[in-house]
Amino acid sequence: MEKETKTHSPSSVSATCQSCQKEFTLTAGDLEFSERFKTRPVTWCFDCRLQRRMSFRNENKLYKRKCDAPGHTEEMLSIYAPEKPLNIYDQKAWWSDSWEGLQFGKNYDFNRPFFEQFQELIKAVPWMSLFNMNSTNSDYCNMTTDNKDCYLVFGGDYNENCMYSTFNFYSRDCLDNYMTNENELSYEVKNSRSQYKCMFINWAKDCTESAFLDDCTGLSNCIGCVNMKNAQYCIFNEQYSKEEYEQKKAELDFSDANKLAEFKQKFNEFKKKFPKKYADIIRTEDAVGNRINDAKNIQNCFDIFGPAENLRDVFLTFNTYKDSYSCSHGGHGVEECYESTAIFGNCQRLFGCILMSSTHDAAYSYNCRGSSNLFGCVGLRDKQYCILNKQYTKEEYEELVPKIKAHMDQMPYTDAGGRVHQYGDFFPSQISPFAYNETVAQEYFPLTKEDAIIKGFTWRDQDVKSYQITIPSGQLPPKLSEITDEITKEVIECAHKGECQDGCSTAFRILPQELTFYRRLNVALPTLCPSCRHASRLASLAPLKLFAGKCKCGGASSENSLYKNTASHFHGAGPCPNEFKTPYDPASDTITYCEQCYQAEVA
Repeated sequence: MEKETKTHSPSSVSATCQSCQKEFTLTAGDLEFSERFKTRPVTWCFDCRLQRRMSFRNENKLYKRKCDAPGHTEEMLSIYAPEKPLNIYDQKAWWSDSWEGLQFGKNYDFNRPFFEQFQELIKAVPWMSLFNMNSTNSDYCNMTTDNKDCYLVFGGDYNENCMYSTFNFYSRDCLDNYMTNENELSYEVKNSRSQYKCMFINWAKDCTESAFLDDCTGLSNCIGCVNMKNAQYCIFNEQYSKEEYEQKKAELDFSDANKLAEFKQKFNEFKKKFPKKYADIIRTEDAVGNRINDAKNIQNCFDIFGPAENLRDVFLTFNTYKDSYSCSHGGHGVEECYESTAIFGNCQRLFGCILMSSTHDAAYSYNCRGSSNLFGCVGLRDKQYCILNKQYTKEEYEELVPKIKAHMDQMPYTDAGGRVHQYGDFFPSQISPFAYNETVAQEYFPLTKEDAIIKGFTWRDQDVKSYQITIPSGQLPPKLSEITDEITKEVIECAHKGECQDGCSTAFRILPQELTFYRRLNVALPTLCPSCRHASRLASLAPLKLFAGKCKCGGASSENSLYKNTASHFHGAGPCPNEFKTPYDPASDTITYCEQCYQAEVA
């Protein structure tokens, strides 16, 4: 509950987060959403709410365990660790008619907190081993649908022949990508779409046979370019003839790991000399946040890939998400959701829900499909008017639900960290089926084991690895030409050796199809395991945080004089007066330009 609330202005209030104890502001827009969903205003700040929702999402930690369905004894791949006291079914058994969610129905007990009763339901109802729908030869994928011949793809849909990627869509023959769409034969590409035969690229569109690009559109045969459009045969933003370009490209030789590392360092320094747009927002009207496409009225949101409209405090949506507040990880037709995560496939009016599809008018429910009018349900399919998986008539349901809401306020749940959870709050992290460090919360809000336990989260010590390493770190041949097919039989030590905080697997293999891919792109083999490579991609992104910033255009050049403007700007020779919200810390050396100054230089 709020420890302190004082009037900040007629349209906003200042509150203290009951989780981190920091003060935050509830704007008029926040309060409007609370009124719309008929609940008290949130009592946790944006970061703590997002962290709590993320603590229910294990994307990429995979285990072997036995199927718990009656008559099944086979070992299967699962996102649930083998010691978890849960009923885990393989996908065929879970989707079968051999069990019914209503058989686990419980009467509501007004002598106990709601979330305590809900946790018991989580432990009783069967769970799918993986959330990997309609896949073909893509067993090692999770939070995905309609993938073919994919391996270790997480949160990405409609892909073919892709590996080690997260949130990649409609792509084929890609490796190590993050947040990409309609890419082909691309490697280490982030926040980009429609790339062909490209690698080491961030925030680009419609580029071909290029490498090391940042914020570029319509480039072909370019290397090391920043803020360019519709060009070819350029290196470090300089124009070359086709013949000169091919000669320079051969000299760079990205098939040599040493030369590749050297170029990466040069490119990272080169990027610092150019202005960045204050935020990555395109084809969008009235937006505050970062990495937002094709959207309208978006406030304090990140990674919104539209169409999207009227969102506040939302992270990561794809393909139609509207009229929602404090949500994350969803899309494909979602409207009117509040404090929910992993909502997809035509859902409407969901409150405090997780992993729902084709469902409407539900609250505090988890992993339900094709249902409506649910409260506190788990694993139901094609049901309506249910509470704690027990069937009611419409009249009984509508009479009981208001009483439960009132009871959640009168007898709240207090977690191990002392945080109070009432009606209107998302599920306590303590009842998550995953340990904190198994979830994406650890990726975005990293904690040590000690800090996690102090804060009331659960923790799982990483399994001890006993790989028989055949190529120690630093002894992998640096040149691709020196790599033979025998490499696919080797166990390569990760360069981090398990000493990082990135979930390092300590060792990895190069699969035959992977080796073919590196040869097609003529690029050196990686020296980090897939987990560490994923962590490296996340670390390179701007944080899910906004600062109050101002344009760093000083008139004829950037304020630090590293960049000389190429066009006249609206503000003339003096500094630009524009201010904005930006994910780039104003104290950093990043040259952030406002929309007008940026467009004058890049367009």
